[in-house]
Amino acid sequence: MKGKIADPSLSPQGKKKIEWVTANMPVMKEVEGLTSGQKPFTGYKIGISIHLEAKTARLALAIRDGGGEVFITSSNPLSTQDDVAAALNEEGNITVYSRKGVTEEEYTWQLDRVLDGKPDVVIDDGGDLVKQLHGPRSELASEIIGGAEETTTGVNRLKALDREGKLRFPMFAVNDAKMKYLFDNRYGTGQSTWDAIMRTTNLSVAGSTAVVVGYGWCGRGIAMRADGLGADVIVVEVDPIKALEAKMDGYRVMNIEQAASEGDFFVTSTSDINAIPKQAIEKLKDGAILSNAGHFNVEIDLDALEELSISRDQARKNIERFTLKDGRKIFVIAEGRLVNLAAGDGHPAEIMDISFALQTLTAKYLLENQNLNKKVYSVPDEVDNQVAQMKLKSLGIELDELTDAQKNYLEGVNPN
Repeated sequence: MKGKIADPSLSPQGKKKIEWVTANMPVMKEVEGLTSGQKPFTGYKIGISIHLEAKTARLALAIRDGGGEVFITSSNPLSTQDDVAAALNEEGNITVYSRKGVTEEEYTWQLDRVLDGKPDVVIDDGGDLVKQLHGPRSELASEIIGGAEETTTGVNRLKALDREGKLRFPMFAVNDAKMKYLFDNRYGTGQSTWDAIMRTTNLSVAGSTAVVVGYGWCGRGIAMRADGLGADVIVVEVDPIKALEAKMDGYRVMNIEQAASEGDFFVTSTSDINAIPKQAIEKLKDGAILSNAGHFNVEIDLDALEELSISRDQARKNIERFTLKDGRKIFVIAEGRLVNLAAGDGHPAEIMDISFALQTLTAKYLLENQNLNKKVYSVPDEVDNQVAQMKLKSLGIELDELTDAQKNYLEGVNPN
């Protein structure tokens, strides 16, 4: 059997999930019509590392229907939906190497199997494929035409390589596109994070104190949804402008040590290590629940938490209980991994409809413009606007258009 998945017998269940999201992804339907007609991926192999769930299946199928051969894995050890992986692996010209709950070593093995397919283009989420191509699999880098990156964490990695002059092929920062961060990061992360926390804990957000660590676009969405659910929201920030913005958005703002003793729910979204450090853990109140909405499981200092604990056990599915030496109990959801996917279904279909349309059309643009330098590029405005127009069309929304007189006025042309 091609690929490596957990259980092929789960395929019928996975197909139902894919059918469900397909009915709620009209932009991807239009994109698929475009790619299946033009076949822009014909003759090319596409390597993908993105959280492997039902919406991601639509991305893989759109590229396959556009003529491409797809090799795909997840971008997190806990974010694979095994039924979706099984269904996708049955499709022609799509090979899946992914299962939920792999070790770090197995996760790297899966990435390497995708790269063994010798892709021409990579679509990454967090930068792990690119990391392999700049490290142990660097022998393949010269064959890569380019790629696209989905997340803040991955874009940060790319920009670091670019600054150092070490980037081996052109990459598009899809995360920096307006149609990505204004919608996926804000509305997608906001809803899916609290959906995962609520379904995992079965506790009320209303009446609680929610501490949101990081007020980028993801943090804005998480805070906004916590506020809407009835929580008292505290924002923790290191950037003075973002901190002031949070204050003027109506939230309390303080440092993590001050917030530690007040919070019931904590959500990190910083892309950095130790956003909840040891000195804050020491001040957490009994029963505090910690979760992470950033890409990697480094934002909560889990080593410090374990060091301060006398026992660690499973309190509930996907929730670990750490009993501290003074008797306080601290709870961590999904091992501190990306909570909305490790403990939930990820962003709503309507949101990923936008993001995966961007990914597909950016990959198409890359193959149509192959004489690019080895640097990080912004998604072209025409692609960003094309996706926006598709989304508006799917909602039945029509826009006004500027008259020639209005255009001239804005451009400073004298009407006389």
